Amino acid sequence: MDLNTLIVLIYFLFLMAIGWMFRTFTNSTSDYFRGGGQMLWWMVGATAFMTQFSAWTFTGAAGKAYNDGFAVAVIFIANAFGYLMNYLYFAPKFRQLRVVTVIEAIRMRFGKYNEQVFTWSSMPNSVISAGIWLNGLAIIASGIFGFDMTTTIIATGAVVLLMSVTGGSWAVIASDFMQMVIIMAVTVTCAVVAIIQGGGVGEIINNFPVDEGMSFASGNNLNYVSIFGIWAVFIFFKQFSITNNMLNSYRYLAAKDSKNAKKAALLACILMTMGPAIWFMPSWFVAGQGIDLAAAYPEAGKKAADFAYLYFVQEYMPAGMVGLLVSAMFAATMSSMDSGLNRNSGIFVKNFYQPILRPDATEKELVFVSKVTSTVFGVAIILIAMFINSLKGLSLFDTMMYVGALIGFPMTIPAFCGFFIKKTPDWAGWGTLVVGGIVSYIVGFVITSDMIEGWFGLNELTKREWSDVKVAVGLIAHLIFTAGFFCLSTLFYKPLSAERQKDVDLFFNNLATPLVAESVAQKKLDNRQRKMLGTLIAVAGVGVMTMFALPNPMWGRMIFVLCGGIVLGVGLLLVKAVDDKVEQAMEEAESN
Repeated sequence: MDLNTLIVLIYFLFLMAIGWMFRTFTNSTSDYFRGGGQMLWWMVGATAFMTQFSAWTFTGAAGKAYNDGFAVAVIFIANAFGYLMNYLYFAPKFRQLRVVTVIEAIRMRFGKYNEQVFTWSSMPNSVISAGIWLNGLAIIASGIFGFDMTTTIIATGAVVLLMSVTGGSWAVIASDFMQMVIIMAVTVTCAVVAIIQGGGVGEIINNFPVDEGMSFASGNNLNYVSIFGIWAVFIFFKQFSITNNMLNSYRYLAAKDSKNAKKAALLACILMTMGPAIWFMPSWFVAGQGIDLAAAYPEAGKKAADFAYLYFVQEYMPAGMVGLLVSAMFAATMSSMDSGLNRNSGIFVKNFYQPILRPDATEKELVFVSKVTSTVFGVAIILIAMFINSLKGLSLFDTMMYVGALIGFPMTIPAFCGFFIKKTPDWAGWGTLVVGGIVSYIVGFVITSDMIEGWFGLNELTKREWSDVKVAVGLIAHLIFTAGFFCLSTLFYKPLSAERQKDVDLFFNNLATPLVAESVAQKKLDNRQRKMLGTLIAVAGVGVMTMFALPNPMWGRMIFVLCGGIVLGVGLLLVKAVDDKVEQAMEEAESN
């Protein structure tokens, strides 16, 4: 068996073991969908970070970095800004909603009809996004191992399904933390090698190929640098909205209290701020070396740039690192996919199956249905990934941007504005989605590049400029028309019924009331989280360090020692953080 394949298989087995070990944490739907709201900040922060991270970062985004330099980093810096706002205001508020699923918060704020509208309209976006992530992973795996793309998509999707269905949110979030640690360790070592090989960060930037009149910051294929500036500004609006609204508040519902939710957001912010310089340094280095990826990967055609990161690891990193990198890519994609699976399953069961079909269902029945639903959504994601793979020549970067701007963004508007604008009729929720759908259709299928050129007196737009303009126009249109519609709905506000007003008052009272969890039972569970996950991560670190034995030059062997040492160190810190006093107190109480 090929060495890299063996490494990936061992990693797969490790992930499945996590799902099996954490199955004992799940006894109810609250446990299954949000860890019972009892998780520590470092676990929640990891999953918040990992939901914005996938194999797309190493494929579509890395390809964008190879072609256009720093431009792609704008998206991740905007994510960091969104997480900073989480830390400063939103994260504690999200936890204080005191709900199992985000749609329960929508029901309190906008009523039961909106509960069903948002239940069914929120699912396609996350399924399509997960399909894009899975397709990005398959591109890399098939390129390395020579596997058929369809086989890779099905096999990977099956592993994600097995892990998330077995352990629920405990397995999902625990694996997110371990995957975050491994990814950061692997990418840091790759960035260090790229900087050494490139003669320093300054040399890598200076050597990056740019068109005349362009710069490393703006990238290539531009006639109008102002278009890039407009795109960048509105990407900040989009990412801020996506990370700070009720529909995406699920990241923090698992935190044990308001304080832990706030600290989780800070961790995600720090990691996302550091990320771009680490993740894209290899792509910038490869571009600066004048390497023609189209010639290196002729079978990839127009998608050859997506192999920039893979090329670096294959050519400049020691033997075995490709397998570790692919494991990290699997980790990144799985964390995004399993979070989506768990979230969608929770929404379906708690906001449709239970209230509409089976109001008297037992917790045992609901947990069983949750697992079945997760399986169905997993199959849907696999089918979407296979469909995307059939669309030859489609840019993964552009696809992700279009999905975010035209499908994801309009849904966040009522979920964000509803936090601050209180006196709106209930129909403002679903009405805003209808307006958003119309705006997205016009931007996506009616407006053409010829129209834009004619309206603003521009010369022919390049392919990159039209992609950027389409995203920017979509975001601007939603800010003006979709958000404008929600705000104007206040003109039609009438007092709500007593029952509805009670729900709305509860929603805003919850937002304003901090949540504190300091019971002895909670502290015991905290210790259990630290001990179990810390041990698993330490074992993973030792496993990486044993790759020192692979036949490599000494510097290559030391790369694995550095990488494994980072992972082992984090595991030992968690084990060391176990509060022995709590354990002793519990033992004394049980003996008495």
